[in-house]
Amino acid sequence: MNEINGKIRAICISEKRGTVKHEVEKALLIEGYGIEGDAHAGNWHRQVSLLFVDRVDEFNKKGAGVKNGDFGENILLEGIDCVKLPVGSRLIIGNGNDPVIIRLTQRGKECHTHCQIYKRMGECIMPHQGVFSEVIKGGEIKKGDPVKVEYPDINRPFRAAVIVLSDRASTGEYKDLSGPGACELLKDNGYEVIESVLIPDDKERLKAELIRLSDGREADLILTSGGTGFSVRDITPEATLEVAERNAPGIAEYMRMKSAEITDRAMLSRGASVIRGHSIIVNLPGSPKAVEECLSFILGALEHGIRILRGSKVE
Repeated sequence: MNEINGKIRAICISEKRGTVKHEVEKALLIEGYGIEGDAHAGNWHRQVSLLFVDRVDEFNKKGAGVKNGDFGENILLEGIDCVKLPVGSRLIIGNGNDPVIIRLTQRGKECHTHCQIYKRMGECIMPHQGVFSEVIKGGEIKKGDPVKVEYPDINRPFRAAVIVLSDRASTGEYKDLSGPGACELLKDNGYEVIESVLIPDDKERLKAELIRLSDGREADLILTSGGTGFSVRDITPEATLEVAERNAPGIAEYMRMKSAEITDRAMLSRGASVIRGHSIIVNLPGSPKAVEECLSFILGALEHGIRILRGSKVE
């Protein structure tokens, strides 16, 4: 890929959540936390938010009249259309041998409550043009600092996310064991587990999570656990198929075949396996034992499929 260079147009922070960010000349980025003094910093994947200045300028041509920080962005970039960068890209900020480094973790975000800009203009660019990052190496940044893009290594560790569906576990009625078990197995096999989510058996909620984790966080592998049976609340396969771009039925078929060697009830599993973007989505059963068994069947071959999606292997 061609080298991309830019610079910082503006740095913005807000001391309290829910308040408009204001511009500052410089800021201290803290490793694994975010910008010192900014209310959105913390131990999570959206420590520092970014926007491309050209997108803001285009929006203002419509009469929006927004100022730096009005979209909630921490850093406004010149020369780098950050929303087009793959998740995992690193931005090297500053001159010399001791730069600040941030890594992109998510493209876009869900807008839960419409801001004043949306109410005035009927749209807001942050949900689909905003980019989020985590601080890999801290230090001071200032307005005008140069920024260089470093693309992610195609052979980097696989990134996985786990979604557990359970009405009772999501309300605390009992402790979920399937999710932690799946995460442990993934880590043992060299995966970086970027998120583990516990939700009720809600079709629209599951679809939203699958779209967010595939499109926004660009997980290589998304596993769901639960909701694959015959109960009227078991909606996981339907939600999965509705967000799919391509079918990959062999994964689910192989799990059923191998599971049938253990119990004939495997034929009752309706789990699906699909592709969305560069993510493989696989439905697992709900029990911790079945999760462990099914993952042991498929993890070896999945590595080849993920590398094909990444473009580092050919079929």
